[in-house]
Amino acid sequence: MTEGNVLSHLPVSAETLATMGEGHIAYVKQIRSEDVPGLFPQAPKIAPGIKLFALHAADGTPIMLTDSREAAIANAWSNELETLSVH
Repeated sequence: MTEGNVLSHLPVSAETLATMGEGHIAYVKQIRSEDVPGLFPQAPKIAPGIKLFALHAADGTPIMLTDSREAAIANAWSNELETLSVH
């Protein structure tokens, strides 16, 4: 193994992730259309049962909503955010 970034398989708390992010890290999370009103109250009504992707700041603040993971990542990159995927 070489020196560099080493990823741990241990869970990271939301508080730890938020302090690590400091405006540089965002995460992409798959959500259902039923979850949209709670995360994005300003969004128009969306039919139930649709798979969507939300981009969140490291502290959990929702940034954007899209129907493709690639669009969420592209938006993060255009805002100079490093992306992580949450499963």
